[in-house]
Amino acid sequence: MFKDVDEQLEILLRGTVDIVTKEELAKKLKRSHEERRPLRVKLGLDPTAPDIHIGNAIPIHKLRAFQSLGHTAILIIGDYTATVGDPSGVNKTRPMITYEKVLENARTYLLQAGQILDLKKTEVIYNSEWFKKMTFHDVIQLTAKMTVARMMERDDFTKRYNAGIPISVHEFIYPLMQGYDSIMVKSDVELGGTDQLFSLLVGRDLQRDAGVEPQIALTTPLLEGIDGNKKMSKSLGNYIGVTEPPGEMFGKAMSIPDNLMRKYFELATDLNTDEINKLLDVHTHPRAAKAAMAKAIVQRYHDRKDAEAAAAEFDRVFKEHALPDTIPDVEISGSELADGKIWIAKLIVLCSFATTNSEARRLVQQGGVSLNNDPINDPTLNIEIQPGMVLKVGKRRFARIVLKK
Repeated sequence: MFKDVDEQLEILLRGTVDIVTKEELAKKLKRSHEERRPLRVKLGLDPTAPDIHIGNAIPIHKLRAFQSLGHTAILIIGDYTATVGDPSGVNKTRPMITYEKVLENARTYLLQAGQILDLKKTEVIYNSEWFKKMTFHDVIQLTAKMTVARMMERDDFTKRYNAGIPISVHEFIYPLMQGYDSIMVKSDVELGGTDQLFSLLVGRDLQRDAGVEPQIALTTPLLEGIDGNKKMSKSLGNYIGVTEPPGEMFGKAMSIPDNLMRKYFELATDLNTDEINKLLDVHTHPRAAKAAMAKAIVQRYHDRKDAEAAAAEFDRVFKEHALPDTIPDVEISGSELADGKIWIAKLIVLCSFATTNSEARRLVQQGGVSLNNDPINDPTLNIEIQPGMVLKVGKRRFARIVLKK
């Protein structure tokens, strides 16, 4: 606990983008070390979706790093800010969600965050604790702390304004609410993704205005999804969920583009820099490096045994073209059949590998569907159902067909 400042900085600055400012952080760490007083480190999570993926887990791991060094981790569950909607990184007003849905999502967020943080040593606070008590006069007083010109410095708002895309007044309030959280929890450091920098800086402004030493704003990178293109997102389907089974996590990690391996190594694993450099050496085969990366990702959320088993299963299925040891059964009732046959697109939907017939047809046309290892290329094909036949969609999804009695 309370390592010297240089040791702490080496750990805390790994995988960071913005530090406002590094000098202030070093000063706070030095004072903390001398006074044996932990820093109060804040991370706010808006439970707008039911699950956490390894991309939005990155700042949670950074909070864990502070916690491991003896500092106080403060997890703000934004049950009030989530109903407003964070405008970061969007080109339109986010839809407002109900408070009941937010609370439902918050329960799973806490369970999943608990895989990373030591929740017994974490201050978990819902920001409704103070926002519920605010009067309309209090809100007006808060909005008076920020000018429209300052708010329009935010890149998201500038782009939308220039493009003629509407900006709702309540979106201006969001960064003020996030900044107000920092005052209420007496934050020394606030963490967030790079798209959160503006709100983190607003927190500094509000603290300074309140006569409090401003917090350090520390951001972590946004992680591209496994498609190598857009930011990891559940809605885009390019994510690795922190609660997914080891085999699913491993298989998804093996599909990322080679040029993203270093970023995934640094942000999604616990390997140190020397280990990463050795694995990414020009003499190491890219597939071997990617397998090591995939195992490290699985081990971060499961354990070494699960990671080794997932790697062995992946090799067995994809290198030896064998079937997985466990394949889920999908029951098909007689009412779904016509003369013992079923349309291939309908079968794919019934196995939950696509949500619509159109999506299922595209999967067939893309060459990603097989039945008992025989490729299916005709999206109009009617399949004669035989109990026990195995449908494969893509590289990792299997279903054994069972006729319902």
